[in-house]
Amino acid sequence: MMVRDAVQRRERREWHRFPEQVYRDNPFHRMTEKSLSDLLVDGPSLFLEHAEVRPCLLKVEGQTVARFAFIHDRQLPSHVQVAFFEALPGLGGLASFLLREARAWKPEAHTLVVGLNGHLNYGAGILLDRFDEPPVFGLPYSPPWYADYFREFSCRVTVSYRFSLEPFFRWAEGPGLKVNGRGISVRFMDRRQLDREVALYTRIDNTSFSYADTPYWSNRLPGENGELFHPFRHLLRNENLIFAERNGEPVGFFLWYPDFNELVGPGRDLGILDVFRYRLTHPVRTMRFTEVALMPGYRNTATVAAMILKAIPPIREEGLATCEGGFIFEQNTPSRNMVRRLLERVSGAAPPAHRHYGIFEGLLHEP
Repeated sequence: MMVRDAVQRRERREWHRFPEQVYRDNPFHRMTEKSLSDLLVDGPSLFLEHAEVRPCLLKVEGQTVARFAFIHDRQLPSHVQVAFFEALPGLGGLASFLLREARAWKPEAHTLVVGLNGHLNYGAGILLDRFDEPPVFGLPYSPPWYADYFREFSCRVTVSYRFSLEPFFRWAEGPGLKVNGRGISVRFMDRRQLDREVALYTRIDNTSFSYADTPYWSNRLPGENGELFHPFRHLLRNENLIFAERNGEPVGFFLWYPDFNELVGPGRDLGILDVFRYRLTHPVRTMRFTEVALMPGYRNTATVAAMILKAIPPIREEGLATCEGGFIFEQNTPSRNMVRRLLERVSGAAPPAHRHYGIFEGLLHEP
């Protein structure tokens, strides 16, 4: 094996097109994450102001057998990330090879992380099951042999939950339903003021999360999240981001959106025709419960319920019938309990986790 940096135009083009070899006959893979890899690998991006991104091709006897990007973020200085990993099957010794290459590139780092694509907001995880289903927009998809390559590494597991929305519709119409929000008001975002709303979203995110309770977390700049929303800004509506406020001060948000992967077929990214089709015919039937963030002091209140109640009318009007949540770390007991309590309250029973993902860690040096 040898690594070749994808520096020249021809090599960079090969780097971007390599997934076509992996997923050529796979009916479940979607290409809707391509805009993200383009952003971080080719730039320009504010992320590159504090992170090095090194796109690489892995070759055996002159043939490309894998592609990935080494990422070293100064906000996570002890980690070297193997991001946007794609590989053909049957590559013996791959994990050991990546460890050696990462040690040589960043000798000061002590952990190799496989499956983190720059930041948790960009996406993370190697799929561990449900290989016979298309992914929900924003959640990763990979073939079964990826996890096998890193089975000797330690693994942090994340989960998603999938459930019917009909019990939520009945719950919202229930007689005598009351949500004690402690003076909380909820509102939709204003897309006309998108920069302001993204800055507010980022402020809540940075205050709500920390590396101590969320592995791999690092604070964000509003412009970085603005770049993240930009590729599908024409698909976003005001109701997709809901803010909770008290006395004019933000205390939380709820981000959700339809499963835009239902608009595209295998091996295809979103295009302008998909935007028109979505607006005219509403063909999507699944939504993604993407993220909830609450300021300290509001995590055991009815704030989440108040934001969900605000979202239910447009969700129902759009014809959405099924929801899948964003990934939650198995070790994040408070978040998993919050989801289970909510589902039990609404539907009477909490479903088992639907999909599992792994983020793998290999030791480079003793810390």
